[in-house]
Amino acid sequence: MSEITSNNNFIHDIIDADIAAGGRYEGKTVYTRFPPEPNGYLHIGHAKAICVDFGTAEKYGGKCNLRFDDTNPTKEDTEYVDAIKNDVSWLGFKWEKVLFASEYFPRMYECAVRLIKEGLAYVDNLTAEEMKEYRGTLTEPGKNSPYRDRAVSENLELFEKMKNGEFNEGECILRAKIDMASPNMNMRDPAIYRIVKAHHHKTGNEWCIYPMYDFAHPLEDAFEGITHSLCDVGFKDHRPLYDWVVEKCGPFDPQPCQNEFARLNLTYTVMSKRYLRNLVETGVVSGWDDPRMPTLCGLRRRGYTPGSIRKFIETVGVSTSNSTVDYALLEYCIREDLKMTAPRGMAVLNPIKLVIDNYPEDLIEEFDAEVNPENPEMGNRKVAFSKELYIERDDFMIEPVKGYFRLFPGNEVRLKYAYYAKCVSYETDDDGNVTVVHCTYDPESKGGWLEGRKVKGTIHWVSAHDAVPATVNLYEQLFADENPMDDSDGRTYLEKLNPDSLKVCENAFVEPYLAKFPKNSHFQFLRNGFFSTDDDHTAEKPVFNRTVSLKDGFKGGKK
Repeated sequence: MSEITSNNNFIHDIIDADIAAGGRYEGKTVYTRFPPEPNGYLHIGHAKAICVDFGTAEKYGGKCNLRFDDTNPTKEDTEYVDAIKNDVSWLGFKWEKVLFASEYFPRMYECAVRLIKEGLAYVDNLTAEEMKEYRGTLTEPGKNSPYRDRAVSENLELFEKMKNGEFNEGECILRAKIDMASPNMNMRDPAIYRIVKAHHHKTGNEWCIYPMYDFAHPLEDAFEGITHSLCDVGFKDHRPLYDWVVEKCGPFDPQPCQNEFARLNLTYTVMSKRYLRNLVETGVVSGWDDPRMPTLCGLRRRGYTPGSIRKFIETVGVSTSNSTVDYALLEYCIREDLKMTAPRGMAVLNPIKLVIDNYPEDLIEEFDAEVNPENPEMGNRKVAFSKELYIERDDFMIEPVKGYFRLFPGNEVRLKYAYYAKCVSYETDDDGNVTVVHCTYDPESKGGWLEGRKVKGTIHWVSAHDAVPATVNLYEQLFADENPMDDSDGRTYLEKLNPDSLKVCENAFVEPYLAKFPKNSHFQFLRNGFFSTDDDHTAEKPVFNRTVSLKDGFKGGKK
């Protein structure tokens, strides 16, 4: 595969042009923010936003806040706050401040009161059904609420009663007074405060009214001095409302500017907290950190590295056009990241015993093996060799198919690092299953090479005398369909699950040194792929997860 190159970042182009032209942000520090709602675990789609927000600040020597948009108390929890902090740190980013939208509730309330006093907001008693009727359609203008022209004094009194908990949820809301005939539906007197009587994870029961996102978000940016409010293209139609709130509640210096970029879509993947939560709650996966999940904690547990994810996001680039990225590109990035750093080792996942009949009974030899042949500075390791070995069951066939060059009766192979070995016989159980393969070895071929005599097949092995039993989880994509959310064929995403997304090898054997690494260490198992030690891994009970196979399926481009 040829080396991939990074795509352009239009946001950086905008900033560069502004600086070159002496624009509105000349001489000002680039200040961004990453504003997740703490209502679930972050997935790789959020990683793009993290890289865009923090990466932009890094490039221009600026600052980036980690701000939690905790304006919906019914869904938020400190568990998610801690997980998000961990994910951002794991990706290698440092925030300027950790902030919460709830810290601004008093100032936001003051802004709402100011809008009421200036005749720019009113308390509305329409029901949800009535509001929908009054709102109009994309082709027809809306019509004014009968409560739109309430006196300022009445609106102030009603809003105070809302704050004091004197109304029930849904009984009334505070709306901005903009234009019910606007072609932009978001500008048709949008709701800016609603009643929610629920315990908040930070403010407790202090508030029973909460600002709507479209009101809170621009104010948070303005209060913090954010220069570039970067969000996905789904908020493009909300930009006029963002600017309206900043203007009417200002002035602010600097005045934040919203720019939208395309969100990340990935083949064979569901990118929605709601659907991911359903996978967890219905037991399809073991949890948010299941290595088949696209969550950052799941990818981390599977063995993906921060560098691989950041390279993936950089390669995808930042544009305004939605596209779906081939999952194989993500796999390519982790292979590229690990190939120079991951120690090599031999692991037999589906073992069958191999006995070398003419090898001395009590002899144990040690062979030098590279830790990583692509990085000689990592040095060598010692690999023990004995009369009895374990090899992969797939490396022996009684009746070989065409093109099969591994062990079969009468054939000779190279045992990696050690000797040439020739199959002379085999044993089976009562059901005809092969239990033991017998070979002879050529002592002259020590080191695995012999002048003038070449063999076509090379297989790996683990010495039976010191092999460490291990559990190895072989992970594949969770969905069998490229677009799990496409229901045009009448099937739901739950009907498109990959039945082979997890295969557990409970009787595997590994080299002893592999078992001694701590959890979240990375390796390449010869011929099997890249693996990492699981969160449940211990030296006494090793558990390894396959991160990615050795085969590269990336063809380039986007779907």
